[in-house]
Amino acid sequence: MKDVELNEVDQEKQLMTRETQKNGCVKVTVPENAGVKYTGLSKDELMKITSTAGWIRTRWALLVLFLLGWVGMLAGAIVIIVQAPRCKPIPEMNWWNEGPLYQISDVNEFSENRLKGVEEKLDYLTQMKVKGLILGPIHTVQADQLDTLDLVSVKSEVGNENDLKSLLDQAHKKGISIVLNLTPNYDGDSVWFNNVTAVAEKIKDACIHWLEKGFGGIFLSDLREIMTTKSWQSIQAIFNKTEETKEVALMGSVTGLSEDEVSHVLNCSGVDLLLTRLPDPTETGVIKELYSSHPQTSLGWTLGSLGSLASRTPAAPVRLYQMLLFTFPGTPVFSAGDEVGLKAGEKPQIMWDLENPVEEKNSTAKTLQEERIAVCNFFKTLSDLRGKERSLLHGEYVRLHSSSTSLAFLRLWDQSSRFLTAMNWGSYPITMTLSFSDLPAQAQVRLTTDAANLAVDSMVSLEKLQLGPKQAVLLSYPYAG
Repeated sequence: MKDVELNEVDQEKQLMTRETQKNGCVKVTVPENAGVKYTGLSKDELMKITSTAGWIRTRWALLVLFLLGWVGMLAGAIVIIVQAPRCKPIPEMNWWNEGPLYQISDVNEFSENRLKGVEEKLDYLTQMKVKGLILGPIHTVQADQLDTLDLVSVKSEVGNENDLKSLLDQAHKKGISIVLNLTPNYDGDSVWFNNVTAVAEKIKDACIHWLEKGFGGIFLSDLREIMTTKSWQSIQAIFNKTEETKEVALMGSVTGLSEDEVSHVLNCSGVDLLLTRLPDPTETGVIKELYSSHPQTSLGWTLGSLGSLASRTPAAPVRLYQMLLFTFPGTPVFSAGDEVGLKAGEKPQIMWDLENPVEEKNSTAKTLQEERIAVCNFFKTLSDLRGKERSLLHGEYVRLHSSSTSLAFLRLWDQSSRFLTAMNWGSYPITMTLSFSDLPAQAQVRLTTDAANLAVDSMVSLEKLQLGPKQAVLLSYPYAG
């Protein structure tokens, strides 16, 4: 047995020696398996098997199950479509309804570089989500002297036509439309020189001239006078909505009118957007009356008789008025500086100084700068929300609470998220008891003027909503179905 084992070992060593390559690898020869080779069924055999009664019944059963499943899914889809609530059609919106408008009345005050300076600040306006810029007046005229009126020339103090063309080109590239203020006697006692008929013809020619240059619209102050002239229908005809004029707007303003008078001007003037002073919060019933008879796309709100936050009397916190203007139905219109809360007498240059940090040793100036930056960021957030949320953009307006010092209202649209604005401009804390059919127990804080007591994204009770003095809050909650 030992001899046999040794012989076997010697044979294995010889095999390994012969098959070992120079690199040390061993070549192993695997003998072929002498087993039976397996082959599949032939075509004839398969056809024979599938023709049996059992397989035929199986195929029919599977086909019937497939058809039943398909019909069931189709029927389910039809039921879902039929029973699903209908989406409300989106109202027709124009560019002047999709975001805030920004007024630059005094070009030289806005920037030392005049029209070129306005062009340099277009990126700044884009950050504010501004959709339109109301510019000027920039035409030449001497106060109360009708014979000096030239509505188709640019006064040299602000620049020239090349500067204006460059501004228009750059604004269009950034998606900002420019509306030209053609208020004739802007420095005089009467904007129409007490001879509105003579001025109306010049207005008509000027509208044609500037619209051909690429302006997105024309703005006129105090429409009550010019809309009664014979020339007004000719001016309106320039803006009749055709393929060429569907993107241009005829805008105007009125001040100091009741809701009935504002409604009359809207009906008779036929303007695309009528700007009027935002009523005090205690007078918000005016808004409800106007929207009951006119679409909100035709109404715009300014903060004061001149569209300036500084002109509001009595004064209220800047952010409170910003929230009020952005969340009301209609188009919000701001003057240069309203986004940082400029006060009467302050120059817009302060806005550009915010980009330069104040030295630590000047604590008062640093605190003021930080506050203005916070106000500006608040403005940006509101503008962004209004552009994204359908309820804020064109939703219904429902007043929930109103008193001499407080206000709460709801904006809702179809199945979109609801937004609730509540504010207290009084000097004492208040508790609001709100009531509406689909109000939930709680809502989420989206924006607040007092983050210390109402943190953003926190949940607050709507049954007893508490607000501190000079405080405003924007809440939201989802559509419940």
